[in-house]
Amino acid sequence: MLIHPWDAALDDSEWQTWLASHDFGQLCVNGPGGEPPFVQPLHFAYDPERGDHGEVVTHLARPNPIWAAISASPQVTLSVVDDYTFIPGPWHAPEGAPPEHGTPTSFYAAVQLRCVAHVIDDPDAKAALLHRQLAHFQPAGDHALVAPGAEPYGRMLPGIRGLRLEVTDVRAKFKYGGNKPRAMRRAVADRLASRSAPGDPAARAHQLRRLAATDS
Repeated sequence: MLIHPWDAALDDSEWQTWLASHDFGQLCVNGPGGEPPFVQPLHFAYDPERGDHGEVVTHLARPNPIWAAISASPQVTLSVVDDYTFIPGPWHAPEGAPPEHGTPTSFYAAVQLRCVAHVIDDPDAKAALLHRQLAHFQPAGDHALVAPGAEPYGRMLPGIRGLRLEVTDVRAKFKYGGNKPRAMRRAVADRLASRSAPGDPAARAHQLRRLAATDS
């Protein structure tokens, strides 16, 4: 992922705050023997307090073909993309130029976590991992205890494998026209508010937030 200086995260707290509310992504694993990469959509829970760059926990069904690929190459990437929208060319036309001379582009936020994957098969360790996920997705505690041999989930444990992703590096990008003149960026924010298509409110919020951060 190319990250120009004007699209880079302002600091670690920017991408960490964003990732805290984005817990669905794609796990990318090298395919064995020159095959294309495996790309697995999944929910996950990210804990920034574990390790130097944080840790991710998730689980997948035992028959998933991704396990052989992880065993062959445990270096994986978890990719999360959201808050995207399309910016028509006329919105970015230089001052005094015909509107059709503007260049269309995409706005989006993206975080890529490079990780070392650790497969969890021990029943007690899998149960503990599932509790960490449940604590993230159902913090109210409205779920049964996960324990080997205990109802209702104990009988399901053999059918899954846990996955702990040790994050070794983070690449974060907030592509919201940071290289454009400030007046143009504010005009684009106004147009996003008027269009109000799916993705526009979040993209506008990012653009205004990053403008305010550079103002200060």
